Amino acid sequence: MLVPAALAMAIFGCKNDGSTEKSVESIQTEGKISSIIRSPVNADGTVDTINVAKMDFEAPIFEFGEVDEGAVIKHEFKFTNTGKVPLVIQNAHSTCGCTIPDWPKDLVEPGKTGVIKVEFNTKGKSEFQEKPVIITANTYPSISQVYVRGIVHKID
Repeated sequence: MLVPAALAMAIFGCKNDGSTEKSVESIQTEGKISSIIRSPVNADGTVDTINVAKMDFEAPIFEFGEVDEGAVIKHEFKFTNTGKVPLVIQNAHSTCGCTIPDWPKDLVEPGKTGVIKVEFNTKGKSEFQEKPVIITANTYPSISQVYVRGIVHKID
């Protein structure tokens, strides 16, 4: 009984502040997420790669050069939504806890730019390192990757 009441308060208790910029959460609350997220695969198996969001990175690989172990590498991967619909990034993660991404939580409209910030902590790392950031979004394909890579010198 409490769950439906809480859901109703969440849906109907939101007020419109007149802002034109909406977060993914507000669109999901309003029940209009389907208007911006669509599957590029049709029922007949054909794939629409035209009417989707597209992430075009200025540089998908950041070469940080050579650093001593313990350095924290910070980089911003800049991108443009070159697609036809607003871009929604659902998640960004790496393969280990040493690499932390931060991505836009708001929609990125077609033609607009965004930034994915990445921090790579080299503590306990040595030699050549290449850390991916895996991005899941309403693009086709739905997964994109960017990389931070370089040489870490072990400190004794």
